[in-house]
Amino acid sequence: MSVAEEIVASVRDEGLLAAGRPVLVMLSGGRDSTCLLDVAVTVAGTPVVTALHVNYGLRDAAAADEQHCRSLCERLGVELAVTRPVAPTLGNLQAWARDARYGAAAQLSSERGADVAAGHTATDQVETILYRLASSPSRRALLGMRPRDGALVRPLLGFTREQTGAHCIERGLEWRDDESNDTDLYARGRVRNRLVPALREIHPGAERNLLALAATLRDEADVLDALVDQELVGRSEIELRRLRELPVGVARLVVQRLADQVGGRPTPGTARRLSDILALRDVGPTHVDLPGGVRATANDGLLEFSPTPGDPPRGAPDAAPDP
Repeated sequence: MSVAEEIVASVRDEGLLAAGRPVLVMLSGGRDSTCLLDVAVTVAGTPVVTALHVNYGLRDAAAADEQHCRSLCERLGVELAVTRPVAPTLGNLQAWARDARYGAAAQLSSERGADVAAGHTATDQVETILYRLASSPSRRALLGMRPRDGALVRPLLGFTREQTGAHCIERGLEWRDDESNDTDLYARGRVRNRLVPALREIHPGAERNLLALAATLRDEADVLDALVDQELVGRSEIELRRLRELPVGVARLVVQRLADQVGGRPTPGTARRLSDILALRDVGPTHVDLPGGVRATANDGLLEFSPTPGDPPRGAPDAAPDP
């Protein structure tokens, strides 16, 4: 079985893409998203596949990248949507680009009743875990990306960047390389070009071991989530008295879940403020402001979470690279 046949068979069996189910493929023009678009056409069928290309206009090659995506979609018979957001003059440019990309995908996929497919690979998974492990003191750093997060699917997580490239070569599909991936300008590039090679020198199976660990921890995270579900039973509040009775590890998970629900996405840092939350008074109203624009308020011992007045909740942007 060729690499291309193996990838198609695996994606079909996993069910993240299915025949006749609408899907919006996020298409940068790189090897991973090019592979994904071809796989989506093969598995789901051309009529239900749409591609989205975001032209940020930040690189000299941006126009050529867009034209490449147009030519690829024309060859595969896929409808292409292109958006050209205006970059801000201040702030985190990478975070803005992620928000622009996923925002455009969410709007378009909602209009079409489609899943959103991203071309993240096992190689990206390793880089993401290492980046998050270094930048965040959270257990979620080690969980990595899940194959499905709501409407977002990642059908290529079981394959490496080398395999997606092999798929494209077998299928006669060209791709575009982003030269910024080969520099150390951003933290992601330093992880890719320096940290991952160093781990390979320590142990040739380092990447494989890291992926296996993440998979195990995701299974265990499902158990922990079930404990939180059992404790909250769908509620958006909890008695301080009960929270203090829980094992510290479970209490952290409970307050983090309640905080995350406020903004509808992860709000890092709440669990680390557990001691401040437990110290709230049991009588009268009292509150503590937490990271991510979230406020924990206790009213006569009943703990609830809400947006901090004047500071909307902010979630952590996905640290995965643009496929």
